[in-house]
Amino acid sequence: MYKPSNSVPFTLRPWTLTDLPSLVRYANNPAIARFMNDQFPHPYTEEAGRYFIGLASGEEVAHLFAIEVEGEAVGGIGVHPRSAIERKNAELGYWLGEPFWGRGIITQAITRMVAYAFQTFDINRIFARPFGTNGASQRVLEKAGFALEARFAQTFFKNGEYHDELVYALRRRE
Repeated sequence: MYKPSNSVPFTLRPWTLTDLPSLVRYANNPAIARFMNDQFPHPYTEEAGRYFIGLASGEEVAHLFAIEVEGEAVGGIGVHPRSAIERKNAELGYWLGEPFWGRGIITQAITRMVAYAFQTFDINRIFARPFGTNGASQRVLEKAGFALEARFAQTFFKNGEYHDELVYALRRRE
């Protein structure tokens, strides 16, 4: 498992409406949006931010969290429990403001989120689906203990281009 060396101190906490300015400031970045699901808009507007914070803060059991550094929300992370035959699984998603890349924050945030998810939800597997061209995301997942389970050629379609979909997963340790 990942052992942070000189990671920046951060907190995972619920989103609040006071996070709106920093959410829009850091999320409104094409370098982030290019590797996100289309539900993560670009440009990232105040309207989109209000909608997201409303969803995140209205949860019965929190599964979407702000990544806070020095009192400011600079990214987000969440697990999305699945249903029906996938009910023992949850999908992990995350993003971090570009000024905070390369500081060990997201790998440690993933590790904390995994511990929270296995403690909170009746799941046995957490998976993430990075783009095949997103090497940074692949590396942080591997540092956090995830293993590559599959590569699907040309399944994502983003900005007029096809991209490979990778599936990384981590299973509950008994």
